[in-house]
Amino acid sequence: MKDAWAGERIRLRGVEPEDWEGFQDLARDTDDVRNADLVGPPRSAESFRAWTAERAGRPPGGEAFRLVIETLADRSFAGSVTVAGTDSRAGRFTTGIEVARAHRRKGYAREATGLLLTHMFTEQRCNKCEVEVYAFNDASLALYRRLGFTEEGRLRRHEFIAGQYHDVVLLGITAAEFAVSPGRTRCPQDPPSR
Repeated sequence: MKDAWAGERIRLRGVEPEDWEGFQDLARDTDDVRNADLVGPPRSAESFRAWTAERAGRPPGGEAFRLVIETLADRSFAGSVTVAGTDSRAGRFTTGIEVARAHRRKGYAREATGLLLTHMFTEQRCNKCEVEVYAFNDASLALYRRLGFTEEGRLRRHEFIAGQYHDVVLLGITAAEFAVSPGRTRCPQDPPSR
């Protein structure tokens, strides 16, 4: 039986208390944090331990959740992927991803996002995924476009980051578009490719 949460190189799993160091490492590089979020003051190791322990104790799933990206080769922490902004009436959700520097350019982000989209579209009956990406984040824009996301709009001079205003690019993909997307991770129910 195939694990729906595992791809060729990574698997998605729940947050464990010992993941605190991986999350702390993700927060250490200001440029990386700035690509996805606003830069805040430094946090203590205890703060990361408490934050991670609280998330590890949450029940799985729900309207917002975070999963760890773990490499299959050595079971190392490679990053995380999130679901938020779930609107079950409209069948929409948002997602985001963080990949540790040592694990970039290996296809982990594409595979993790593909696994998550497969779950949300085939198991949760969602119809659309939306993402917001800062216009200067070329790597994330390229990732989502490779997965088949379409630019749906731009919020001009929307966020103030590093001393200046930046646009936010709005992208989306529907379940039907994802099903035919060339960057799609194969769904466990799919017949083997020929």
